[in-house]
Amino acid sequence: MKPKTGIIIAQKIEQRIFLIRNRKAMLDRDLAFLYNVETRVLNQAVKRNIKRFPDDFMFQLTKKELAEVITNCDNLQNLKFTPARPYAFTEHGIAMLSSVLGSNKAIEINIQIMRTFSKLRELMAEHKDLRLKIEEMEKKYDKQFQLVFNAIKKLLTPPPEKPKRPIGFHV
Repeated sequence: MKPKTGIIIAQKIEQRIFLIRNRKAMLDRDLAFLYNVETRVLNQAVKRNIKRFPDDFMFQLTKKELAEVITNCDNLQNLKFTPARPYAFTEHGIAMLSSVLGSNKAIEINIQIMRTFSKLRELMAEHKDLRLKIEEMEKKYDKQFQLVFNAIKKLLTPPPEKPKRPIGFHV
């Protein structure tokens, strides 16, 4: 049985959404890949319509942010050697891209991306609701279940990010 292309595209999109500056964003090269255009073509279209992309829609990665993204993602190793820092597009910036690019492919992919962002938002909300329900149950029941509730809370709490050691030779 052949998987649906929508599912495959959603998986590709989810893998390309990063948390940068506490916002979910996608890099210009990943969007260009999904839209089946060159990165420079996508960036040229954005620059021609720069008024449509305020800072909360699109921003250029700093050298430090770029290094962090490269460190966290194996598939971005070739970004180490690019002279230009990539642009990151938030959900609203991605929505604006379809109007700038205008192709049918861009519109189709944008719809998939928007659905993926919505799905991620729903999952986060469900997580929050589940935590609140557990806390309510904890108040109702006696101390016997305290261990169970603590174990469930640990599972729901994401692990704290460990500080990354700098790479390379230091004097």
